[in-house]
Amino acid sequence: MTGQPSESSREFKRGLGLLDSTMIVIGSMIGSGIFIVSADIARTVGSAGNLLLVWLITGVITVIGALSYGELAGMMPHAGGQYVYLRESYNPLIGFLYGWTLFLVIQTGTIAAVAVAFSRFTSVLIPGLSENNILLQLFGLKISAAQLFAIASIIVLTYINLRGLREGKFVQNLFTSTKTAALLGLILLGILLGRNAPAIEANVSTFWQSTLTHVQDGKIVSVEQLSWWMLLAAIGTAMVGSLFSSDAWNNITFTAGEVINPKKNIPLSLLMGTGIVTLLYILANVSYILVLPVVGNPAAADVVGKGIQFATSDRVATAAATQIFGESAAVIMAVCIMISTFGCNNGLILAGARVYYAMAKDQLFFQQAGELNKHSVPGWALVAQGVWASVLCLSGTYNDLLNYVIFAVLIFYSLTIAGIFILRKKQPDAERPYKAFGYPIVPALYVLIATAICVDLLIYKPDYTWPGLGIVLLGIPVFFLWRPKQTVGMPSR
Repeated sequence: MTGQPSESSREFKRGLGLLDSTMIVIGSMIGSGIFIVSADIARTVGSAGNLLLVWLITGVITVIGALSYGELAGMMPHAGGQYVYLRESYNPLIGFLYGWTLFLVIQTGTIAAVAVAFSRFTSVLIPGLSENNILLQLFGLKISAAQLFAIASIIVLTYINLRGLREGKFVQNLFTSTKTAALLGLILLGILLGRNAPAIEANVSTFWQSTLTHVQDGKIVSVEQLSWWMLLAAIGTAMVGSLFSSDAWNNITFTAGEVINPKKNIPLSLLMGTGIVTLLYILANVSYILVLPVVGNPAAADVVGKGIQFATSDRVATAAATQIFGESAAVIMAVCIMISTFGCNNGLILAGARVYYAMAKDQLFFQQAGELNKHSVPGWALVAQGVWASVLCLSGTYNDLLNYVIFAVLIFYSLTIAGIFILRKKQPDAERPYKAFGYPIVPALYVLIATAICVDLLIYKPDYTWPGLGIVLLGIPVFFLWRPKQTVGMPSR
């Protein structure tokens, strides 16, 4: 009698078509950021023109990155994606440092941040889940109902993905299509119905006025006029929020072992997904500045007076919707963002575990992570990811996690795209179904811009970026302790 195949002999099932892959790109990118971070960007750069410029630069960087990744995805359509690209471009150490940082900060930190945002907006409907509702104190940490609810959402989504690719894909497609439609609806309502003449006049009259608003304890301390040089620095720091909102587009590369015709579908899904999200994000901000003034006062009594800068709890989308619909908008937007963040985290959870699987196959992660369960998914890796992401939910605020994540992400995006140049030399005859757009100028431009932003963050946000760099470097001794005796190389699968 034939029994179930052993865990070591199980293989991934190719069940992700072009639509599914694009849904993973879009769904992993659109979380809560587009509804929130424009407030912080507006406080940092001070005007409608600069706000749109930040989002435009972010979109260009993101699409360039996706176009460049297409070449690597076509060359190496293997489970683990970016981890494999770095390993083959450089060496196993660089690949390990990415996987190490992905597990400690990038993927799990993003999952935690999105889960915390999910809880934050759920508390609009269920006040008992507020971040202010402290349930217990443990080792000096105050644990709120919101944090526990965030952890519960991670557990639920991890369980769904443990059931198999089909279940994870269904949730992804359902929530991504729903939240994309909701975001498009908000954009159209703002542009067509919500236009506010006084807000438009105020934004047009100060369109390129560059100021940095210093805030302490919810009050304006000072407003600093920015020179062109300081504006460049301000744009770099402001882009933490927009880059975080546009991140995770590379997650589809992690699932290459389950994509149908990955050499074609992964590059196409990267291009279509990032292009769609970039357009939606820019239009969303156009909608915001048609409805609300950028500059506001935290002491104002209404959403127009507070402006985009001081939208309550930074909920810019809710403030814009309130101006259109009235007070019922808070509930409407809370539901929309709950759908958005839940779907976002499903994509992150689904994809991330595939990297730890690839690392385990190279004997650079726990052996159990390299095994597939009876549903042909890396069950142990999914659980480990969920546990650590849950720990991070208790460790810091949304903005803390955001700052740690983006710096580490940019380091490895730059290294990965620089790897295109290396592989063109190392493997000139390798099959390349798709070649990086605008090579060598466009990929080089990405590396230069991303590196400049990293330097900017090291200077102006040292409390987060230097520890982030420390986490990456801490992986070096861990690698040499963990490294197997045999050579790690390209997987055969």
